[in-house]
Amino acid sequence: MQHIVIIGNGIAGVTAARNLRKRSNHTITIVSSETKYFFSRTALMYVYMGHMKFEHTQPYENWFWKKNKINLLKDRVDSIDFDNKTLIFNKSANIQYDQLILAVGSKPNKFGWPGQELPGVQGLYSKQDLDLLEENTHPPFTKPENQKVKHAIIVGGGLIGVELAEMLSTRNIKSTFLVREERFWGNVLPEEEGKLIERHMKEHHIDIKFNTELKEIIPGEDGRVDHIITKAGEKITCQFVGLTAGVRPNISFLRELGIEIQRGIMVNRYLETNIPDVYAIGDCAQFHEAAPGRRPIEQVWYSGKMMGEIVAKNITGKKEMYSPGYWFNSAKFFDIEYQTYGTVLPQLPEGQTSFYWEHSDGKKCLKIIFEKKSKKFIGLNVSGIRLRHEMFNKWLKLEKTVEFILEHLKDANFDPEFYTQYEDEIISKFNRENKTTLKPKAKSWIRIFQ
Repeated sequence: MQHIVIIGNGIAGVTAARNLRKRSNHTITIVSSETKYFFSRTALMYVYMGHMKFEHTQPYENWFWKKNKINLLKDRVDSIDFDNKTLIFNKSANIQYDQLILAVGSKPNKFGWPGQELPGVQGLYSKQDLDLLEENTHPPFTKPENQKVKHAIIVGGGLIGVELAEMLSTRNIKSTFLVREERFWGNVLPEEEGKLIERHMKEHHIDIKFNTELKEIIPGEDGRVDHIITKAGEKITCQFVGLTAGVRPNISFLRELGIEIQRGIMVNRYLETNIPDVYAIGDCAQFHEAAPGRRPIEQVWYSGKMMGEIVAKNITGKKEMYSPGYWFNSAKFFDIEYQTYGTVLPQLPEGQTSFYWEHSDGKKCLKIIFEKKSKKFIGLNVSGIRLRHEMFNKWLKLEKTVEFILEHLKDANFDPEFYTQYEDEIISKFNRENKTTLKPKAKSWIRIFQ
């Protein structure tokens, strides 16, 4: 019987532990300095907004871990002696492992801005960040003029920044985004979708300054943030600064220890590092050779879960390569749901073209990317309409054409039964623009579940 230690109790580490227990009787220990018990990181915003309590974010009861013989240790790993397979802790006694899984997650980016360590300046990733946000932006007093924080600066126009803006809006705190690109989420979204999300955010009273970068954060007499200065020299008064310019693997404590690191911990497709019996999974893992159509580092919930399942199989003798299929992701921009499938780049590569439909209400849109000559379907973005992931993964694998996708779009619709359907309107626009006569096929439940 081996001792398997997992550093990190996020979705990747906990999935690995649960699958190891299903497949073996090994001793399993999960180590985390963040919290003792696993919680859903994506639900933290709803705790702040008052929609749930923190304990509601914990998928398992506290007794679950003891019942399943999974040991939990809340402490910080200061260093690792890989030669002697020993973990060195901040407080606890050192422990040895036979197999080690590094699932150490991410941390918010900081770029050396003067004032980035001031009180009232923070990122948003961990439970500790949530607690600090609560301290920095406590609920408003009865009189608005006595409110502690009235204006927040959010640095970076990504998903975490949108979540933070939505959170702050529930406390009547006005937010201003500083976005260095010329449009919102410009390194991910094509122009049309970026404009739609920009309009939607402005409707929620979010100010956005494009082509704008932070230069420094200036304190007031009380030592807390008082205002910021942009690189263009503009001064903006604020009482809070959210640093949401992306995240990076949380691997600083592993440097100079002999494990191969670039942006993340380098692994092969079996999630093995260059050190025997040491694996890396989740946000911190970087593939030498990414799976087809995927990225070397994938910092999304479902990929961490997949890696946890795969590493458990590999450790217990069933060798399996990480093969997650085609890229997909989803997010919310306030009350607009966004999904992406396949490859949709901000700028179209040579040989590809697109079809774009937007509803007259400005809240729903769909973009399909396909090859000019063959019409082969490459990828899709959709906002405001729910579609089925399994259908697009299947169609991408079968290399279906854009015409096939449109004719069978009803098979992918995941909206509730009595929601308005838009397939006829979408196909009509495609026909007008491309001089075609496509007609939507009736929804077939047989096709959906084949």
